[in-house]
Amino acid sequence: MEHNIRVMLVEDDVFWRERLFADLNKETDIEIVKAASTKLEALEGAGDLDIDVVLMDINLTENQLDGLETAKELMIATKSRVKVIMLTSLTDKEIIVRAFQHGAVNYMNKSSFPDIVRAIREAYAGQASIHSDAALAMREEIRLMQLSPSEREIYELKERGCSRTEISERLCKSLNTIKTQIRSIRSKILM
Repeated sequence: MEHNIRVMLVEDDVFWRERLFADLNKETDIEIVKAASTKLEALEGAGDLDIDVVLMDINLTENQLDGLETAKELMIATKSRVKVIMLTSLTDKEIIVRAFQHGAVNYMNKSSFPDIVRAIREAYAGQASIHSDAALAMREEIRLMQLSPSEREIYELKERGCSRTEISERLCKSLNTIKTQIRSIRSKILM
């Protein structure tokens, strides 16, 4: 007989922790085995309990992004057995990418609250679906991996609105070199 999906909540905001706890405990196949509010509580819970999925807030201490480090440490402590879903209000592409680099299997915005139950079930089943809150950032990051470090730097400056002349001056490169590199970037990622 299969057991319920054992979930640990890691959320410092009392409102969200209580709401998630109450809503998820209504599901017949999901059991909240721990509701942690700090990195230490989360790591202790992972060591003491048999946990399948972790719903992890990114900011456990105000604007510290310590949920990212907690996710990484949970992956090490459990030998990547637990599935970590980042649940946050942050939408910055760099943070989304870092969450996956730290071992998250999914990334959701708190405004996507109705999708959490499905995400937990999919993570538990080992399905590789990435929520739409993170998919665009991940697709863009994969496209940009084709660029050399120099091209990436130019791409980011161009995205910030810098002109070719400004990029040339900022990077101490000739305007012709910048034009050539922009053509190369365009051919690689169709910007």
